[in-house]
Amino acid sequence: MAEAPAFGPLFVGGFAFVLGLLVGSFLNVVIHRVPREESLVWPGSHCPHCDAAVRPFDNVPLLSYLILGGRCRDCRGPIHWRYPALELLTGLLFAAIALRHGVGWMTPVWLGFATALVAAAAIDFEHHIIPDGISLGGLAVGLVLVPAAGILEGAAPLLALRQAALGAALGGGLLWGVGFVHARLSVAFGRTFAHWPGEGEAVPKPASLDYWTWFPGLGFGDVKLLAMVGAFLGPAGVLQCILLAALAGLLLGLVWMAVRRRMDAPFGFAPAIAVGALATVLLPGLRLPLL
Repeated sequence: MAEAPAFGPLFVGGFAFVLGLLVGSFLNVVIHRVPREESLVWPGSHCPHCDAAVRPFDNVPLLSYLILGGRCRDCRGPIHWRYPALELLTGLLFAAIALRHGVGWMTPVWLGFATALVAAAAIDFEHHIIPDGISLGGLAVGLVLVPAAGILEGAAPLLALRQAALGAALGGGLLWGVGFVHARLSVAFGRTFAHWPGEGEAVPKPASLDYWTWFPGLGFGDVKLLAMVGAFLGPAGVLQCILLAALAGLLLGLVWMAVRRRMDAPFGFAPAIAVGALATVLLPGLRLPLL
């Protein structure tokens, strides 16, 4: 009986890179349209300046941008650099994940995880929201696919299910606890915030849902996103992600303040969570032992 062909790192990394470019091209559509509640299917890709439809041969990830010199073929309006940058980033992430984890059941799971993180980070950076379709949808997928892939790779079923469930509870629970305690202490010490509870609005009471989910300085979308991260990484992985995200958030925040030249410039936390989660997935030997 012939053995299954072994794929070398060049093939695996190259295939994953091309796949990532294609996924990154689609993510550009997701990031632009989902916050605006627009269809991902219709209308097709078009120039934001002249509204001309993008031809199929002008829609090749990365290459079309370079060939066109970063401008629309019809009106010569500039194409934002974000589009090729996101395609390249996703391609590099896919290649790195494939080379790190090889060909196995968990690899496509990690690729899907990276896709969700890139989308959440980019949308939160631009719009300061994290769509539930990404966070809660990713949470549901993680609770199912991560244990399934782990079982196919030889993990004990109960352990695989427990890791995903505990990771989700720990990730979302820890961040929710920080926000909740901070909100209660802020009320107790009379602290006020420009955005919380809002001009003319009373501080939420325990009978209100806002009391449990609306916190100063923390969007509940971050809580849901970290629950999703926990479902994929497990309890030890999500703890490590939180530590790395805190460091990444500090560095990104300092850079953002320098760019905006103001101390109170709003800054979403999803990019930092994405950095921490992807570092946990990618860096060899970084993940802590399973709890």
